[in-house]
Amino acid sequence: MTLAISARGLTKHFGEVKALNGIDIDVEQGTVVGLLGPNGSGKTTTVRILATLLQADAGSATVGGFEVGSQPDQVRNVIGLTGQYAAVDEYLTGRENLELFGRLFHLSKTEAKTRAAELLERFDLTDAADRSIKGYSGGMRRRLDLAASLIGRPQVLFLDEPTTGLDPRSRQGMWEVIESLVADGTTVLLTTQYLEEADQLASRIIVLDHGNVIAQGTADELKNQVGGDRVELVVANAVDSQRAADVLAQFGSAPAQVDEEARKILLPVAGGSNAIIDAIRALDEHGIAIADIALRRPTLDDVFLSLTGRSAEDEPVAGPPARGRRGRKGGN
Repeated sequence: MTLAISARGLTKHFGEVKALNGIDIDVEQGTVVGLLGPNGSGKTTTVRILATLLQADAGSATVGGFEVGSQPDQVRNVIGLTGQYAAVDEYLTGRENLELFGRLFHLSKTEAKTRAAELLERFDLTDAADRSIKGYSGGMRRRLDLAASLIGRPQVLFLDEPTTGLDPRSRQGMWEVIESLVADGTTVLLTTQYLEEADQLASRIIVLDHGNVIAQGTADELKNQVGGDRVELVVANAVDSQRAADVLAQFGSAPAQVDEEARKILLPVAGGSNAIIDAIRALDEHGIAIADIALRRPTLDDVFLSLTGRSAEDEPVAGPPARGRRGRKGGN
């Protein structure tokens, strides 16, 4: 296994706040790893350190085979970074933005023009290439921002909340672009507040909480930690809620959760679709009417609630705001 990113014991404090508490991270080359966690968990701080925007208080890391602490220029030569907000100049056109970034990467004027044209076509921005960024939609700006991060053909791409604020259609389009980049061999470290995004894109997920790695694995492995399938049903009458849970207890792999006000019962089961059939028969025998019933797999939302007791809605972590900076040759 070839590692594109490897970190050991990363620690970072902002005053009295401990943003990272000695975390370890490995990202295999040519894969997507998702960093997930609730508010203030340390996701963005981790990306800033690996992208040479922050210096860790302790620990070590390599990106693309280079030491982040002692070889920052070499690291910047092999990475791209897209922050939470589009870092493009709205007074320039899309083409001018990309050509400017090309020149910052020390491409010749001709090379910068050629690379800009390639990326405009790849991100379906050719028709809007010579329009001012002021007239771009949010989705177009995010695509242009991602295109700019690819000017230098990075081996490793850091995406810090790349679809923040996008509508579902634009988000889906970004997912397709990211998938195509990985298919071409790019390694991606992704932070996201959208759990379905990690489910869709990441081959492995690392869950952070209070600066600690509290779980990691594939999406399925994490879901299995909170149990198998669940029968979710709504009884017709609220007075039957607890009685229904008692009837169904024989089929459960763990105690049922009962919400009498919503008339809802959630029962972990091991029998899959057969469990629904058994549940319906048993409830019918006891004269309990059902308004709705379904079988569902645990989601990453369930994983978050189980591991942290909180939702995964993201807020900025402690410390200075990240800039939309990208690795550039010879930069600081």
